[in-house]
Amino acid sequence: MIKNILVTGGLGFIGSHLVDRLLEQGHNVFVIDNLSSNVVTIKDYADRLARYPDFASGLHLSVADVQRIEPWHYKGRDGEKLDEIYHLASPVGPVGVLAHAGNMVREIADSTYAVIELAREHRAKLVDVSTSEVYGGGQQGLCAEDMPRIIQAETTVRLEYAVAKLAMETALINTTKVSDLQAVIVRPFNVAGPRQGSIGGFVLPRFIGQALREEPLTIYGNGQQIRAFTHVADIVDGLLLAMEKGRSGEVYNLGNPENRTFVKALAVRVLVEVGSNAGMVHIDPQTLHGALYAEAADKFPDASKAIRELGWQPKHDLHRIVRDVRDYMQLSLHNERQIN
Repeated sequence: MIKNILVTGGLGFIGSHLVDRLLEQGHNVFVIDNLSSNVVTIKDYADRLARYPDFASGLHLSVADVQRIEPWHYKGRDGEKLDEIYHLASPVGPVGVLAHAGNMVREIADSTYAVIELAREHRAKLVDVSTSEVYGGGQQGLCAEDMPRIIQAETTVRLEYAVAKLAMETALINTTKVSDLQAVIVRPFNVAGPRQGSIGGFVLPRFIGQALREEPLTIYGNGQQIRAFTHVADIVDGLLLAMEKGRSGEVYNLGNPENRTFVKALAVRVLVEVGSNAGMVHIDPQTLHGALYAEAADKFPDASKAIRELGWQPKHDLHRIVRDVRDYMQLSLHNERQIN
């Protein structure tokens, strides 16, 4: 069945992969994005439409902030209302969030409340993309949905991002209890894959970009931070399953605990996969990004709830993630050199 689906932040890293999948399934997809952290441009989709008319024929793009969502009238080809909404629009990245210091709570709250109102108006099911940052560091790094969320003692921009997301999770869950809103929350863990850029502070594209340029890989601190990387394709699978099978008012971790690694070990793996002799250098990230920068706590997911209830199963190991990002960035670098 063809559905009318809204994706906020649909030109961003995760959002663009989700939009591609929905278009491939033949749905009528509405995208709203303010282009603040997009990895895909409107021209990209226009070019694809010219080459593959059937691919993007159901795509409708709006450049705007989600908070100004009210003036838009989302109607399908036959005048139907929206069936589903995926809410991904948000500040993102350990460096990307810094520019939103002091305004992040308002931005995240306003956009989420706007989406809640739209979902209720259209009686559309909503999947909200939150963050694993709500756990703080979990319990010795382990993060499960039934564990307490931990508020760190130090007030940072990262904390502002985490508490804003947690506040909106709480508002969403409570709204499902007192209204007809159908909403599911997902918490992604360390998403990586093709199209992700290093500008937001994401470690894997930074490492691979440096290795391809034969520059020393910049390791923040001692490199003993624990991360569990999840391929963006697996995250998209999880989002689709959360929409299809997720219970309203419930939260699901989407992360691959099998890909748990130290950041320094990731750097070594990248050097091997790229075939680089660039080496590594340890630095203080605040010398690069300023005093507002704060490193994430160690964390890795318990994904058993999503596996059990949604039937989700991450398929991509760390080797595949690194290889896919390497291949994508090699091709991008080759294309840039061809143009220049």
